[in-house]
Amino acid sequence: MKKNILLIFLTFLLIQTYGQKINDSTAIRLLLEKESATWRSGNIKAHAGCWYIQPYSRILISLGDSVVLDVPPALMIHPPADMIGEGGYSVNTNYKMSIHANNAWVSHNEESVDKDGKHTYSYEIRILEKIKGKWKLVGQSIHIYKPK
Repeated sequence: MKKNILLIFLTFLLIQTYGQKINDSTAIRLLLEKESATWRSGNIKAHAGCWYIQPYSRILISLGDSVVLDVPPALMIHPPADMIGEGGYSVNTNYKMSIHANNAWVSHNEESVDKDGKHTYSYEIRILEKIKGKWKLVGQSIHIYKPK
């Protein structure tokens, strides 16, 4: 249900901006929402389209128990079958952005709900570049936490 609401919202935004140039912050937000949704739905091709791996790309994930994963960025483009999502949804909130020409960094909070209803909370920092006129992710840092 919430996934359908997100898709309706994204479609509405795209319709509202059709024929108009959307601003960078809106384009970035749409990209991040798409990246979150496609990961959970298992749409590898659409998810890969959100990324542009650079020689300096990096993905760090802290699990909240002193464990940090240094994930190879190529896994965002070619994930193994058991790594990509099999359903669920996420809600991103509290976006904060710094956009300069063709570079941006964004922080946001994410609440993920897996197909079984388990909630995971994270603070995320995303690094983006505008490649051939389109925003793409080039790196990220995810910090999982338990809400108080």
